[in-house]
Amino acid sequence: MTTWKNTIRKLVEHRYFSRIIISLILFNAIVVGVETYPAIYDEHKQLFFRIDAILLWIFTVEIAMRLIAAPNLKDFFRSSWNWFDILIVGAGHIFMGAHFITVLRILRVLRVFRAISVIPSLRKLVDALLLTIPALGNIMLLMSIIFYIFAVTGTILFREVAPEYFGSLQLSLLTLFQVVTLESWASEVMRPIFHELPWSWVYFVAFVLVGTFVIFNLFIGVIVNNVEKADATEEEIKDTHNEVVELRKEVQELKALLVKQLK
Repeated sequence: MTTWKNTIRKLVEHRYFSRIIISLILFNAIVVGVETYPAIYDEHKQLFFRIDAILLWIFTVEIAMRLIAAPNLKDFFRSSWNWFDILIVGAGHIFMGAHFITVLRILRVLRVFRAISVIPSLRKLVDALLLTIPALGNIMLLMSIIFYIFAVTGTILFREVAPEYFGSLQLSLLTLFQVVTLESWASEVMRPIFHELPWSWVYFVAFVLVGTFVIFNLFIGVIVNNVEKADATEEEIKDTHNEVVELRKEVQELKALLVKQLK
């Protein structure tokens, strides 16, 4: 049993194993993309269904192999990425059996997300983004205050000049959201108002400087900081894993020595 488990572990840890899985995920993504062309999909429905079934069972076997190769069940299920893989593949089996074609096709698209769980660099980036959520709360609060102040001010100043942009508080908030994305804010929003009120540029430039550059730089700073934290955490986990492996080797050597002495 142990030899069989070690063989599976060697297969899972082999560099070509993850490359094959990534290639299959990318192939799955291409197949899903081709399915969006009705002329192709309607003519080859059964072929697409068979390809999806084969890929689904391959991914099921892959997860089962990783489960067997794990040191213990607790370590395997401790990872949220393993739970994600099981959820995506399990849902695929459920809806394939039920023949809910629309839901099944959506799940095929979601299966492409498995590339994140398989590629370590992407997994690290997502982990870092998740770490930023608590810190982003304060930034979002600050941004909400800035948006509200500028929206109320813009409604008071430009309601008569540009009612389609600043006619009410909710319209002002929507306009400021367009401005903060820097999407045609000067040509569509600012310049028509600037023609009527030459001093209005002060309002827009101030909002762009505060809302776009300052707030976005805060977002970037928090994300970069958490990426560095994620890197440090991963290094600590690797060091701990290496120490455990070394300890296991030493214990095995001690057992071998004891067996020799007893003989």
